[in-house]
Amino acid sequence: MFKKTLAVAGLALAANNAFAATNCSDLTDWNSSTAYTGGTSVKHANSKYTAQWWTQGADPTSHSGQWQEWKFIDQCSSSSSSSSSSSSSSSSSSSSSSSSSSSSSSSSTSSSSSSSSSSGGSCTDAPVFAENTAYNTGDVVTNLENLYSCVVPGWCKLGGAYEPGQGWAWEHAWNHVGTCGTSSSSSSSSSTSSSSSSSSSSSSSSSSSSSSSSGGVGGGKVPAHSLVGYWHNFVNGAGCPMRLSEMSDKWDVIDIAFADNDPASNGTVHFNLFPGTGNCPAMNAEQFKADMRALQAQGKVFVLSLGGAEGTITLNTDADEVNFVNSLTNLINEWGFDGVDIDLESGSQLLHGSQIQARLITSLRTIDANVGGMVLTMAPEHPYVQGGYIAYSGIWGAYLPIIDALRDQLDLLHVQLYNNGGILSPYNPQTFPAGSVDMMVASARMLIEGFNTGDGGYFQGLRPDQVSLGLPSGPSSAGSGLATNQAIMDALDCITRGTHCGTIDAGGIYPSFNGVMTWSINWDAHDGYIFSNPIGDKVHSLP
Repeated sequence: MFKKTLAVAGLALAANNAFAATNCSDLTDWNSSTAYTGGTSVKHANSKYTAQWWTQGADPTSHSGQWQEWKFIDQCSSSSSSSSSSSSSSSSSSSSSSSSSSSSSSSSTSSSSSSSSSSGGSCTDAPVFAENTAYNTGDVVTNLENLYSCVVPGWCKLGGAYEPGQGWAWEHAWNHVGTCGTSSSSSSSSSTSSSSSSSSSSSSSSSSSSSSSSGGVGGGKVPAHSLVGYWHNFVNGAGCPMRLSEMSDKWDVIDIAFADNDPASNGTVHFNLFPGTGNCPAMNAEQFKADMRALQAQGKVFVLSLGGAEGTITLNTDADEVNFVNSLTNLINEWGFDGVDIDLESGSQLLHGSQIQARLITSLRTIDANVGGMVLTMAPEHPYVQGGYIAYSGIWGAYLPIIDALRDQLDLLHVQLYNNGGILSPYNPQTFPAGSVDMMVASARMLIEGFNTGDGGYFQGLRPDQVSLGLPSGPSSAGSGLATNQAIMDALDCITRGTHCGTIDAGGIYPSFNGVMTWSINWDAHDGYIFSNPIGDKVHSLP
């Protein structure tokens, strides 16, 4: 369900902070134009905040609640407050006032909240929200006598479900800054928000740690260079499912395909290990878990994949979201998976403005907290990602807001470069054909550099180590988009070494580019390891 931070006064916590302040002299002042990555600490309003993920333009005092960009750590000690006051006298004064208000008031949240509206503000400097207007991160608008700051530009322009303060999913696109006539940076409001957020964060952290200590999450982070493959939990032309111990040793990240949606309980997912059919014997659950643990001990990573060509996940209501979070948390703990892979396609109706598009973000963050941290990979088809360059509606670019909001948590994005034709990119007016070196390089370059979207917005690039190529393993594994092994190797050389490029280069040299994903492990074994042997060796030799 949606999480909304309530402004309540954490008086006891604030009082404690007055006695246990932090030395902030070595921290830089927060700057609205600077991009901060997860784990970076700053000083703002005489307090220390730490970024929880990538953020830019989000004021820590009003963006430090649970599931927001910043975490309030502590107030700065008097020895470091002078530098804070030099950057903003109003912030310093506000901080000082909030500290004294917190220590002196021992009982009521109402007195704290009433003082938050005492300092006047104005909406005259902010434009009125207008649907279909392009907004950037940090842009502030007014709507219904309230101020809102844009968090996810792709959603901010949409209106409807994302209209600030009105739509059912507005909190996924905007942050509430304050009411017209009330400054959100007022002293008591700042103190209240910080105390509340610290309390929320602390609660979330303890829940996370408790889950982690009792959970069954397998060990293992994604290797610097990975060969990623999907393992079939079903029978098809590639044959019967194989034991995990029978896989080639070349695979580094194994996507278990797939989790099943429960038709009788929206949002609930199950993992039903292959029960056996015809000449194919049933898989043994205990043997499966034992094989997985043995391979995890060797550094292999296992994620449970959601979706696929025929997969559906229903996330339309708060109840669906609760079912999804609880069932997936339980599956990760029960089976020992390292995390999840999101491979949702048209069957799940993942479209711009859809409820599943918004609810996936909060759900995956909650699951990550529940299990004490998990590996997160995504394998969308390219119209859902690079297709946002051409248009930004329906399925076109529909994954971009999800990727953007989860970029701090995302381990690997391997877009499927098959079954959907070529890619139109910013680097050539012509479409690069599927399977070509140019298409592979262009697709990776767009994800690393970032690109303009069809609605006038902009998708900020990812780190190179978060990006992989997604390709078929052989002639039978996909309907189209097969690339030769040599073309794949040339594309990897172009991206990581700047050599063997086609008509375009990667816009830079990215030795940390992660590697290659393929559909699938089973088809590769069926075809005599024609993919995993040469491409696995190439990936493992990357710089």
